This record gives sequence, structure tokens and C-alpha cells, in this order.
Amino acid sequence: MAASHKGTCFCGTVEIEVTGDPLGMGYCHCSSCRSWSAGPVNAFTLWKPDDVRITRGADKLREFHKSPNSRRRWCDVCGGHVLTDHPDWKLVDVYAATVPGVAFSPGVHVNYAETVLRMKDGLPKLRDFPADLGGSGESVPE
Repeated sequence: MAASHKGTCFCGTVEIEVTGDPLGMGYCHCSSCRSWSAGPVNAFTLWKPDDVRITRGADKLREFHKSPNSRRRWCDVCGGHVLTDHPDWKLVDVYAATVPGVAFSPGVHVNYAETVLRMKDGLPKLRDFPADLGGSGESVPE
């Protein structure tokens, strides 16, 4: 049986459960993620949509679409960010901090051309997104 992990928004009103293993983990450096997360980078975990369930407080989730492929969702009680649906990619980004039971093991930096915080960790640094997600797949220096 696949492992499952629960997490919540900031106040605990919205509860989420992820099952199995994420398809990928890493850091996004784009200006949208930086603004949304209120930090210099955003740590992401990517899941198949069927592996992510809202188990409590779904009626308290609100949604904002800055672009058609980023449906950012947050709790309307505390404002805590929970996840971003990426329908074009058939992926759900559950913010790493939302599911603390998932061991965060990043494999890549995306949108590194926009970074405001250089991170020398030996991981691949992509100018934008991987080619299979519509980006250039081009690496940039650390």
C-alpha cells in the first residue's frame, strides 16, 4: 500500500492528503512564485491529480488564475497557501511546507534565469521549464 501524508493550511481548516510519491520536487525562481510565496524561492512537490485529495475544508478553498495553467488555491480563513493546479501539465504542485511528512528531496531549479537568490547546491538550474513541460530545457550556470 502506498504511503499517504496529510498536511494543512496555516490555520488547519483545510486538510490535504497526498498518496504515493511525488513525480518531482524542486525550487521555482519565477517572479510569480516568489510573489505568491512571499519568499525568494518556492519549494514545490509535483503530484498526479489523482494522488491529491482535499480531506477537510474544501468549501474554504479559494482560487486565483494568473495564467490558464496556474490555478493557485488558498484557505479563505487564514490565507494559507495550499496548492496550485497545473491542468495543462496534468500536475498538482503541493507546496513542500504544506506536507511536512514528505521528505523534501529537490532535484531541479526551474526559472533560474529569474532568480534573486543564487543557490549553489549542485542541482541542475534550468533557464525556464523542462522541455517536456513546454520550456526550453536549457541549463544555466549555477
